[in-house]
Amino acid sequence: MNHVEQLRDIVRDTPWLLRALRVVRSANIPDAHVCAGAIRNAVWDALHGFDTPSTLKDIDVAYFDAADLSEEIEFMYTLRLCELAPDLPWDVKNQAAVHLWFHEVFDDSVEPLESIAHAASTWPEPAVCVAIRLDPSDAIQVVAPLGLDDLFGMVVRRNPRRVSAANYRARVSTKRYRERWPRVRVV
Repeated sequence: MNHVEQLRDIVRDTPWLLRALRVVRSANIPDAHVCAGAIRNAVWDALHGFDTPSTLKDIDVAYFDAADLSEEIEFMYTLRLCELAPDLPWDVKNQAAVHLWFHEVFDDSVEPLESIAHAASTWPEPAVCVAIRLDPSDAIQVVAPLGLDDLFGMVVRRNPRRVSAANYRARVSTKRYRERWPRVRVV
């Protein structure tokens, strides 16, 4: 079985993630995907055989709408998701607007992004460069511009397109990957 099919199987077997995908789809947010850490957690929990999901700080929702870069619409989409599923920790970001705030938050620049796939290709580690969504027929669509090898190999490595070596080291120390998932390799 290839990694895309393996990912789809894990999503189907992960109730909270499947529910999140359904909620995101019902919210009618442009080109919205559940992505990054939520997917990593679900996959690494499954690969470790955990019965209880690991703690999830948030469910990242990346969407792409170049026509409306306002913080207000992003906030409105967050509120919509919170109304639909108030028990889930939503974090909604318009990837078309990242270049407007990234420098202020991370003291580094990022070029304007052109799509969800382009955005995902720049996220901090290849293992989180993944976005998924449900289409109207409940098929799971997968966007993984850097592939799924690191995700399924449980490898954490820096993606130089977005994160500096110093920021990567700081990120790894705060994430505590090996404490949470003992079989993970940090390189």
